[in-house]
Amino acid sequence: MDPLRQPETAMSSDAALRAYVPVQGADVRAEGVSLSFRGARPAHVLDAVNLSIRPREVVALIGPNGCGKSTLLRVLGGLIPADTGRVLIDGEPVTGPDPRVGVVFQEPRLLPWQTAEDNVRFPMQLAGWSKARQAARSEDLLGLVGLREHAGARPGTLSGGTRQRVAIARALALEPSLLLLDEPFSALDALTRERFNAELLRLWERTGTSIVLVTHSIPEAVFLADRVVVLSPRPARVLAEIAVDLPRPRRLADMDSALVSSLAADVRAHLVDTTDDSIAMEEARLAAAAGLPPGVVPARRHAETEPGTPAWFDPFRPEGPE
Repeated sequence: MDPLRQPETAMSSDAALRAYVPVQGADVRAEGVSLSFRGARPAHVLDAVNLSIRPREVVALIGPNGCGKSTLLRVLGGLIPADTGRVLIDGEPVTGPDPRVGVVFQEPRLLPWQTAEDNVRFPMQLAGWSKARQAARSEDLLGLVGLREHAGARPGTLSGGTRQRVAIARALALEPSLLLLDEPFSALDALTRERFNAELLRLWERTGTSIVLVTHSIPEAVFLADRVVVLSPRPARVLAEIAVDLPRPRRLADMDSALVSSLAADVRAHLVDTTDDSIAMEEARLAAAAGLPPGVVPARRHAETEPGTPAWFDPFRPEGPE
């Protein structure tokens, strides 16, 4: 059986994919984007980043932990303003959260008291859509991700993967021309993650959006993307851009091909110095400053810059102690 042809409970149903009307993917440019976090422990996060995404292109960002990948994603989406430089979508400057942009975070961040359908409708409610238009759009989107039968379920009754499907449907609610994905499947087991990656490509083929995704998985980056952008340790700079000449449509079997292995080795070669030497040197510096023996890494916590910490502006941030 073709692993991409799943029943309605899979991410997408064939009928819904055929019925979905694609949008025009965005042309995106980041020009000289720099950003520093201020506070008790200032951090220079982005350093004159230049990046372009063509309409309907899939670009993967990969780099060491804490290098600024997720921060760059938020700057592209207008969620964090850059200190210098600018971001343009179809030639227009991004000055704040933009309805042309859909964002999917590492965690689904759904409203727990709302049903799956209501969560998908939420951006449409904020945008002032009529109830009839909301109902039609949410039905289309839940069908697109294979969740029509779960429309009335609340997030607490759904699996992690199913909740993330709802989050993807919500991100597509306002028909964005740019979709930003911050490791959306990182919490899934390896086999489920591979299947979701294949299903994500099917959605991309039908929706027509441009996509920028953050990942720590080199094979995942090569499998999904048209181009892999390698970032340096913080402050992030573009070290390399590697074109992925793997034909589309892609299938899971392609991940075992010699071309994927060769491209993955190319990406890995650009990451060796950043992930080994530079991080080791930084850890040694921090250990010495803390008076610890070599090889012992001091704990570091900073609410504004800790990798993986939800940003202060996020309305779905979990409450409670750090």
